[in-house]
Amino acid sequence: MTASSRGTRAAASIIRSSKRPNLLVCSECISNRTYALAATALRTSSPTPDSELHHLRNIPPVSTSPESAHYRTKAGILLSRPPILTAPQTSFEKAYFFYQKRLNERLAMPFTRYFYFKKDTPADTDWKIKARERNGVAARELGGYDAYGEYGWNDEILVQEKEMVEPRYVAESLVRDSIVRAVEGKDGAAVEVKEGEVGEEGRIERPLGRFTDADRTRDVRRLDRALARTLYLLVKRKEGGWGFPSGELAGRENLHQAAERILVQTAGLNMNTWIVGHVPIGHHIIKPRYTSDSALEKQGEKTFFMKGRIMAGQADLKDNLFGLEDFKWLTKQEVQKHVGLKYYSYVKNMMADR
Repeated sequence: MTASSRGTRAAASIIRSSKRPNLLVCSECISNRTYALAATALRTSSPTPDSELHHLRNIPPVSTSPESAHYRTKAGILLSRPPILTAPQTSFEKAYFFYQKRLNERLAMPFTRYFYFKKDTPADTDWKIKARERNGVAARELGGYDAYGEYGWNDEILVQEKEMVEPRYVAESLVRDSIVRAVEGKDGAAVEVKEGEVGEEGRIERPLGRFTDADRTRDVRRLDRALARTLYLLVKRKEGGWGFPSGELAGRENLHQAAERILVQTAGLNMNTWIVGHVPIGHHIIKPRYTSDSALEKQGEKTFFMKGRIMAGQADLKDNLFGLEDFKWLTKQEVQKHVGLKYYSYVKNMMADR
């Protein structure tokens, strides 16, 4: 039975049970007025619909909380210098990359010496001298591994070769290979140009290390330290100890505008900085202090931190407007040693582990 036929029979039964039993209605009219009659029969007794939401009667009207006046809204800046170098390799990563070098050496085409160096030329003689030190192979930092010899298949690193995976070994190999050798004089003696001296091909310079003078002297005010880590600007107030730069909002400022202004008033104009985004990345709350009779004694603080980056320059607290007396560029672990435990619990998730 279809829905239309069921509706027709229901309407017919309603009509038959009405107070006018002698009324005759044709089946065509019944089928056309099915849904209208059913809706009329189910109509509520109320003449007008009730649109009032009764569950909202007991909710009080919205009003300003008196506790909002007990807090001051402040903007803070998490100014950071991102890592400049890649993270140090683990022992597994060192062994893996060294193995990939030897595997590539084995799968690559053989080095055709006479395509690059003509026979009995100074360049060919220089190649022979360097290749003799590397067991006759072209690779410079693979420990004399011959990919086309009898044991070319054995390209895995051995225990006695573990020093070859260290970056300092690779750097020393490249420097040693860059020493200029040339045949001079009538007797054909080989003249070797030491590191730092000027030869026919220029000065030989050693690659810079991962540690700088600032790391060795532990100068925490310089930005050229901990090059593989993220550094954060931490300032010291005369009253309040160490923390990130922060200040109250002025007028109709938003957090982004206040962060830019506070950073200039804190660390001067000698910095090229960028406030990232318009949304805070964290907050810190200091609850207000009350007297024994519940009167407000000291306002609390709600500080919302904005993320910032420094591209160039340096902080200068000479003319700051917040009474700051010192600053440091610290890693996340170093920040933990300078700030309080509760303060660090608020800001620790805003900082990168590296």
